[in-house]
Amino acid sequence: MTRFFVTPFVVTLSFLTPLLSCGGDRTRSPTCGMAQLIGPSLIQDRLRQLPFVLTVAPHGLPGTLPVRVVGTRQQNTVLVSYTKGALTMEHQGAGFPAGSVSDSTAYALLVVDDSTQRAQGVLIYESRRPPEGYPSIGALSGDGRTVPLYGVRVDWAGVSNPKCPLLGAPPAGSPSSTQ
Repeated sequence: MTRFFVTPFVVTLSFLTPLLSCGGDRTRSPTCGMAQLIGPSLIQDRLRQLPFVLTVAPHGLPGTLPVRVVGTRQQNTVLVSYTKGALTMEHQGAGFPAGSVSDSTAYALLVVDDSTQRAQGVLIYESRRPPEGYPSIGALSGDGRTVPLYGVRVDWAGVSNPKCPLLGAPPAGSPSSTQ
């Protein structure tokens, strides 16, 4: 019969291992990496489903919203304003993809939760724009460049994981209406 001696080191190690493996920065996990790729793709797919496309700019938006270029970890903010009734947003901070903006590429997408009608933020896509004549709800500017702003309603809980949110925390106490 083999005897195993239990030392304080073994006991400590057996209790700390599960705790350490569950701790730490979960935003760097493979699950979060996949969520950061799949979420924006599902949201972009909503542009092909006309009932979910916003045709007019929502009113009652907060003064700032989170913004992220799809495929990057950096999150910034946009300043929200209305100029002559049109929704305009100004990108704040570094990271605006001015180098990839052309007449047919790069656009911004305002994401609105369809259950709460709350604007969650803006995603910037460095890909082919929707076709000419598609309902734009405004414009996003940054680094001297302007891209069209489109809007979609999505099931936010279905496209953003709370443990590794796509657009950070929602703006506090500022519901929006998509009239």
